[in-house]
Parts: sequence; structure tokens; C-alpha cells
Amino acid sequence: MNGRGTLPDEQAKRVRFGRRALAGFAIMFALVLVVAGRFVYLQVFEHSEYSVRAKANRVKLDHLPPPRGLIYDREGRLLADNVPAFRLDVVPDQVKHMDAMLQRLAEVVPLSPDDIERFKQSLRQHRRFDQVPLRFHLTETERDRFAINQWQFPGVSIDTYLTRNYPYGAEFAHVIGYVGRIDEKEQAKLDPVRYAGTTHIGKIGLEKQYESLLHGTPGYELVEVNADQRPLRVLQRVPAKPGTNLYLTIDARMQKATITAFAGQPGAAVAIDPRNGDVLAMVTVPSFDPNLFVNGISQVDYSALLDDPEKPLLDRAMRGGYPPGSTVKPFLGLGGLELGLRKPTDTVLSTGVFYIPGSSRGYRDDTRHGAGVVDLMQAITQSVNTYFYSLALQMGIGRLDAWMAKFGFGSPTGIDLPGETGGVLPSPEWKRKTFNRPWYPGETVISGIGQGYWLVTPLQLAHALATLADGGSAHVPHLLAATSAGLDAPKTPFAQPPAVQITHDPADLAAVRQGMLGVVYDPLGTAYKAAIGDGFPYLIAGKTGTAERYSRTTNAYNTDKNLAYLASRHRAWFMAYAPAQHPQIAIAVVLEHGAWGGSAAAPIARKMFDQWLADTPPSERPPVTVTATAPTSAQPAASTTP
Repeated sequence: MNGRGTLPDEQAKRVRFGRRALAGFAIMFALVLVVAGRFVYLQVFEHSEYSVRAKANRVKLDHLPPPRGLIYDREGRLLADNVPAFRLDVVPDQVKHMDAMLQRLAEVVPLSPDDIERFKQSLRQHRRFDQVPLRFHLTETERDRFAINQWQFPGVSIDTYLTRNYPYGAEFAHVIGYVGRIDEKEQAKLDPVRYAGTTHIGKIGLEKQYESLLHGTPGYELVEVNADQRPLRVLQRVPAKPGTNLYLTIDARMQKATITAFAGQPGAAVAIDPRNGDVLAMVTVPSFDPNLFVNGISQVDYSALLDDPEKPLLDRAMRGGYPPGSTVKPFLGLGGLELGLRKPTDTVLSTGVFYIPGSSRGYRDDTRHGAGVVDLMQAITQSVNTYFYSLALQMGIGRLDAWMAKFGFGSPTGIDLPGETGGVLPSPEWKRKTFNRPWYPGETVISGIGQGYWLVTPLQLAHALATLADGGSAHVPHLLAATSAGLDAPKTPFAQPPAVQITHDPADLAAVRQGMLGVVYDPLGTAYKAAIGDGFPYLIAGKTGTAERYSRTTNAYNTDKNLAYLASRHRAWFMAYAPAQHPQIAIAVVLEHGAWGGSAAAPIARKMFDQWLADTPPSERPPVTVTATAPTSAQPAASTTP
């Protein structure tokens, strides 16, 4: 410091200037990096999208969804078809104010709240320059009205498409299933290349099971357009490859005859060819119209189906669990023979009540004073509970479970349909896991007559019966018989897994079969009064089952005096196969409200047999067996084969 004041610190000024210059340079460099990064991002990572957008100003890419494969029954009747239709599509990029446009468009073409909600969901699944479906299946009047006003709606157009159609409606709803619009969860899992332009996918049934075969391969068109996006010419076209056609084992006429036989009564029926596992009919009553779901079912229609007390959406044939009742007796009786616990001639005294040794609780037969002394054949024919109470106790729950599991009880059959349930084959382990409670001997006893915790689906029972009918050879039930690449293409048989042999002594099977013949033809048989064998050219072997929905609390016995009451508390079963000597069809029928299996369910099976006979060419029928004398539980059936 001096008299003239302080001299400026040049060194400090230079330092401050350098810092400011460095900061400015750093900011400029950062901005350059941001611009360069954005440039790299747009040119590298977003190149494909902006490339498509740029080309879209002149060239429009139209995805060509593949025609879905067709589905036919065993005789070539069309069960699932594709029919041409029109829809409204929107390109979001070309619409400035979407909500306002939708409001104005609704004045020209009716748009329901469901249409708009589904459209807005679809917007999240597509890119902004993709065509997004807004409204499917336009009527001719709606198309004309929009065509006149199209100039008001840039980005909105009418396009043709193929929509799924089910000619038989409710008759095959649970088997064929239906397709529906792809939702967000499905979109996330699908291959975007293979499903480009596709709006629908199989939701349930065979449509879902064989989606990979039915879908096909998409194509595309490059179309040159003008400033108004109107097409000028096609620059390139790669056609879509249609999906594979399916040919089923099921018979449409038998399906229809079975539904008619139910006369609207809730229940289910399954028919299987025991020689190979072909499913000939698979019916659930009531059902629903699958066409309602194809382009989006309305909330009103869907609520009506959900609220219906008869539950038409439930696939009773493979998801309905019912106590099997006495239908398990032939299988249990065969188990006693195969395990060496009984011989066909061994007898049991039925007095009307069975007691576990050392217990005072009684387990009743259906007849007040019992059936007297009966062997296996008589016990099956007359459905004598005492015989099977004692056999179940003798087997023990462990061996009973292991034997019945061989026939498929307690697990899915493996049919080529999604969502099959396995029912319940009760066991100590199952009860402990489900209820955390111990197993009691009385539960083993009632398991011997298909009561207690048992739950069986009609499909399971038909499969088990088919196994018994085919000499103990178990074939996996299946619906797909063959595939083809087109109408004129050769059919390729669909490979099925080999059968599994689960029984070993034909004499054991013969004894059980004789008892099942008695069910139909013996005057003491539980299906004799139904006369289902009368007039039929082949012998029918069967077994009735009447499963109680809840236990009896009085000493009253069931009689025909109050059928309405009995129908409200019983599940009525009947299973049968024919011809008895050369089985070609095995049927299981259940009615949710049936007084007796013999009187309620057996007539339905007879109508199914009649239709099978009508559908079977004479050249494919086995030799006719004529009954010389009516089989009785004490006298085997005599027969002659011409």
C-alpha cells in the first residue's frame, strides 16, 4: 500500500477470469454432450421408429394378419369359421384431440362405453402410428354413414378383416372355446413379429390350447399414399400364411343329440371311444353363445352370464366336481380281485346295516333289510353297499387310493384342453393338508361307495370307464385327430401317447362286466326299469350312481314317493359302454338334480347310444350279439353271435 491507494491484484483477476472461462467452457461442453447424446439416441436407438415415421409420410405399412385355421368335427362339419367383416381403425398420430374426435364420431357411428374403454386400453398396446381398432363388426348402414362423413375424421378409416364365427353356437362353446381381443398382459407375452396386426387370440378351449397351430404367419403391404393418406399404389406385398386346420374326434350330431336329451336339465355327459381315447361328445348344460365374446362382450351380457344361477360359464364336463356315488363300485370290485383280496364267488351278507368291528355306528344299504347273501356280480347289479363297505375296509384307504388312482381318479386325465381339474381322491394326507384333521375308519367305509370327500368330473369317470371297457388299457382322452395346412392339403394324424395297461387278469374283468350287464338286464338291476337295453341291437353294460349332496339325518329310506325332494338332494349318475363284447363307446352322464341314476340319467345315455348307432356305418359295426336269456345276478348272460 502507498499514498496513491491499493494497486489492483492482477494475479487474482487472472485466476478469476480463468475460473469463469473454464466454467463457461464446461457448460458449453455439457450442452454439446447433451445435443450429441440426443443425436445418437435418435439416430441409433430410435432410428427404426423415426425411420418408419418418415416413410409413413409417403409409404404406409399395412400388416396382414393371417387367416385363423378352421376347426372341423370328425365328419368334416365346420365348427369354427372365419367370415369377412368391417371395422373402424384409428391412427393416433393423425388425431390431435382424441376425446373430442371420439365424441364427434359417436354421433356418426354408435360407440358404446365398452368400445371406448377397450379402445383406450388398446392405445397403450400400440405405437402411435399403428392402426388401432376402435369398433368391430360395422353394419352396412354404419359403413355408409361413416363414408359420407369420413372427411371430418382424419386418421380414422374403415378396414376389412376376418372375424371368428361359431356356427353351432352354444353346442360347442366349452370345447371349441372362443377368441377375444388381445389384452395388455397377453400383448406383453406375445411375439410382436408373429402377432403383428393381430387383434384376437384364443381365450379358452381348443382355441387356446392350439393357438400356436391356429394362428399362422402374418404378412404385410407397403402402400404409397398421398398427403391425405389415401393409397396410390402397392409397392410390395408379402401374403400372410393361414393357420393350420384342425380335425377333431368329436361328432357334431352326437353332441347335438346329447344336448337335446338333457332337455335343459343342468349336467354334463362325455362319450369316449375306449379303443383309442377319441372323445366323441363332451357336453355341458347349460352353455353360452361364444360369438358374444369374439369382438368384445358387453357388460350387460357378461353380467347376465355371471349372475345366472345355473352357471353357464362353468365347464361341468371337466371342471364340475361331483361325488361319484355307486359308479365307483365296479372299479373297487375289480381292485379287490386284482389285489387278491376277493374272488368273484366270495359272498357277503347284507342285512341292511354294516358295522365296523368294535363300533356301534351303522352304515346303511339303500334297502331297509338288505339284499341277503351276494357275490361281486350281484353286488354290482343290485348296488349293494354292504359288499363295498366291507371291501373298502379290507383294502384300507392306502390301497384303495393307490388302486383308484390307476384309473385316473384324483388327477387330470390329460385331455388336450386347458383348465381341467383333477377332482378329489380322498386320503389321510389330503384331509390333513386340507382340513388339518385325522382320518377315521368310517371315512374309509363310505369312500367305498363314492361318498364322503370324493369329487369326480364326468370326463374322469368316462375315462375310467373307457379303461375298464378296453380290457384295462388306459388311453389319454383327446379331441384333436388330425391337422392340415389347407382344405386341399393332406391330413396329418396327430400323434397320441401310447396306452398304459393297468389290469392283468381277463377273468377279473369278466366278472365285473357281468355285474354291469346285470345292472341293465337283470330284473334286480338298478337300471332295469329304465329299459335302456330294449330294442338296442347290442348289449349295454352299465352302472348307476345316486350321490347324496348331504347326509341323511333321519331313519327314512329313499322312495319314489317324493321325486322332487330326491332330485333336489341327489346327483344322478349313469355310465355305460357298448357293445358289451366289443366296446366302441363309453359314456358317463351326470344330472345335478336327479332322483335316481337309473331313471334320470340312464335314458340320456340311451339316446346317445342311439345317435352313435345312427352315425356308425354298418361296415364299421361289430357282429351283433343277440341275448338268448336275460342275464341275472345268479345266471350269466347267454349269447349267440351270428
